[in-house]
Amino acid sequence: MVPMASSPPLTNHLDILESHAIFILREVAAEGERPVLLFSGGKDSAVLLHLAAKAFAPQQLPFPIMHVDTGQNFEEVLRYRDWAAEHYGARLLIASVQESIDQGRVADPGQLGSRNRLQSVTLLDAITANKFDAAFGGARRDEDKARAKERILSFRDSFGQWDPKAQRPELWNLYQGRVNAGEHLRAFPLSDWTELDIWQYIEREQMELPSIYFAHERQVILRDGMWLAVGPFVEPQPHESVETKVVRFRTVGDANCTGAVLSNAASLSEIVAEVSVANVSERGATRGDDKFSETAMEDRKREGYF
Repeated sequence: MVPMASSPPLTNHLDILESHAIFILREVAAEGERPVLLFSGGKDSAVLLHLAAKAFAPQQLPFPIMHVDTGQNFEEVLRYRDWAAEHYGARLLIASVQESIDQGRVADPGQLGSRNRLQSVTLLDAITANKFDAAFGGARRDEDKARAKERILSFRDSFGQWDPKAQRPELWNLYQGRVNAGEHLRAFPLSDWTELDIWQYIEREQMELPSIYFAHERQVILRDGMWLAVGPFVEPQPHESVETKVVRFRTVGDANCTGAVLSNAASLSEIVAEVSVANVSERGATRGDDKFSETAMEDRKREGYF
């Protein structure tokens, strides 16, 4: 009697997500002429860069990485950005919001004013100057309802704007990456990932991350329902009390609009356990730039935001 072949082991869901993301990275790189990977130094862009390195190994990345620098970043994130570029052998480009202000392209919001919304002009100018026809981003659909509307390949017109009603169908994972002259696309290989998937993958791959993602003591103030880190871009007002708390950051953005959460999760396994029971997205809980209107994210995306 011939023995029956044993069934192959079930593929881990992280393997499926990884395989699909790598497929998207390769497809867009093959169809595009001048792609770029947008890299903030946050956990999602860190995973995206890690996947890109896997996708094209053993060769170096066939495209540069670019950080849109507002000038109001956490120092820990900037150090990590520079380390990651060197670690993965990536060519790092920096598009500066300060330069956009100096050139009169955007208005200066002042020393303590938020520059987050100004990134759109800086990004579009950098895409035009470098003639990029595709930009990889680390956005996920579970972050915000506007991002949930977006396809994996999101096309932008000659003005860099996004029309959620004019998107190409993506049936059976078939993607159309060609763009017309003057247009470009944004590609989101992590669209179907969740925050928990991201952290489980980081734990599996034992990836390095900025230290602010892990629990640490920090001086903070409570403002608009968020614990903001006291520093060069957040100064306490007379009615605000500076407190020392054990916190960590779930997301990375400008220091003056990104809140911390009270947490003792100091390891990857502890963060995975914490995120697994969270019922609010990281942006919904700790990003002040998404709270000024119901359509904040969608409005910015129409203007050319990530």
